[in-house]
Order: sequence, then C-alpha cells, then structure tokens
Amino acid sequence: MTLGFLGLGIMGYPMARNLLAAGQRVALWSHTAAKAVRLAGDYAEGAAVCETPAEVAAQADVIFLCVGDTAMSEAVTLGEGGLIESIRPGAVVVDCSTVAVSYAHRAAAALAEKGAHFLDAPCTGSKPGAEGGTLTFMVGGDPAIYEKVKIYLEPMGKQLYYCGGTGKGLHAKLSQNLILSNLLQAFNEGMVLASKAGVDPELMVEILSNSAARSGLVSFKAPYVFRRDFSTNFSVRWMHKDIGLMLESAAELDVPLPLTGLTRQIFQMAIAEGHGEEDICSTIKVLERMAGVEVKKEGE
Repeated sequence: MTLGFLGLGIMGYPMARNLLAAGQRVALWSHTAAKAVRLAGDYAEGAAVCETPAEVAAQADVIFLCVGDTAMSEAVTLGEGGLIESIRPGAVVVDCSTVAVSYAHRAAAALAEKGAHFLDAPCTGSKPGAEGGTLTFMVGGDPAIYEKVKIYLEPMGKQLYYCGGTGKGLHAKLSQNLILSNLLQAFNEGMVLASKAGVDPELMVEILSNSAARSGLVSFKAPYVFRRDFSTNFSVRWMHKDIGLMLESAAELDVPLPLTGLTRQIFQMAIAEGHGEEDICSTIKVLERMAGVEVKKEGE
C-alpha cells in the first residue's frame, strides 16, 4: 500500500520521516517543495515527490496531512489541485491538523461523495513527540476505517484514542489544548508573582512538583523559561488559533469559557509584542513586562 503525506512543517516533516523509516512507501507534498525533495533524498527507495495534493491522491490509498489551520486543510483537500480531484474510491484521508469541527464534517461529506473516507486525527506531543514517534492521536470518524488505518498511525504515535464519530477527535484535542493553555497561564502568573516577591524560581517549581499543583507541563516548560530559551516546539501563533477554535466550538454548543477567553487575550498580546513564532512558554513575557520582573535562574 502507498501512503501519502501533505505538509512537511515542524510536525509533518518528522511524522512523514517516521513513516518512511518504518519501511512505508510515501508520496510527499509540501507547500515548500524543497522540504519534500530533501526528505525524499534520504529515502530514495520509498519516497516520491509530488507537485500537487491531487498527484498524491492519484497514487495513495491512505493520505495523512498536517497543516497549520482550517483554510490550509480545506485548500489541500477540497480546493483546486486538492486531494478531491483525484481521490480513489475507498481511499482514506487522515487529517492530523487541528482544524474547525465544522470543516471536518464538510470534508467527510465531500469525500464520501467520491467514495472516499475522512478521519479527523489531531495529535499532541509537539515537536519532540513528532520527532520521537511518540505522539498522541485523538481520532474521529468511522470506527471500521480507523481500525483499517491504525497500523499506519503507530510509527508516528504511541497513544491512539478512538473518540467517536466525525469531529469527536477534534473536540477531544481542543479540550486538551484548552486545559493546557489555561494551565500555562496559571504557571505564568504564579511564577511572575513568586519572582516579584523574591522567591527563587527553581525552588518554586520544586515546591509545585511536590504538591497538589504538580504538572507535567510545568516540569517540562519551566527549564526553558529559566534559561530564556523560547525556541519553538509549539508556537504562540498556532495555540492562539486553537484557542479560537475552542471558543468557536463552545459558542456552537452554548458552553461558557470565561477563563479561556482571557487566556486568548494574553496570547493575542504576545503576538502583538512580536512573540507569535516563539514557543508558547514565551507568553510569560507579557506578564513579566507588566510586572517589571524576569523569571530566570539565579545568577543569570
């Protein structure tokens, strides 16, 4: 079976590489063609570079995509030169992007008219998870189709969760990111407050790690903040986009999200201050500037 992969960015490139490393044949497409050429050069036996998503669809039985937002996903799947132009009957499109739930339903319906299938399968784990093949996937769609393609998700992820029908994977991912982004904001506020009061930040994190406030997110992100390393694992811009999708979904379901609305404004401020392409932990800079303090290791 030939697979396809669209989108070779910070997440997609290592995900596609892991499929190739597992011995799969993969037809590749990226908006930046040089990325596909570079990856194919490392796996000459199994990789093919395609000029359009439609060319990928003409070759592949299962097609993965990991792109930035709903508009990009819609363009490569349903737009001109998109997958739908040459999708094979029985083929499966597995969208690993975090996109609007309403779009997932549109894509599933449009592909069904061509005799093809759609799964929403957003993932979490950021850049390290993509590189290590340890992502967590949350999948929505036909359970029989999920069982058919699960074997191809396994080189990319270690935790696979079937969440229900179309859109349910996205609902799960947005809920997970909602909690993550609000936890990050709580960390930002607490650490800025402690630092302004003169408490050693490393001591503060040790206290958190041995209390009911213990958090894997805090343990992972704190060292980056302390050494002022804001290189991107998951950018402010993309999380801001995801928070917008959370609020959109909440409006459709009549669910109030007051805390999440405030968190999005902090992310908006971070973007306005020029941190949009940095890692999400850089949002602490907004509060640092307002408080006149910097959270860092003593002596630095």
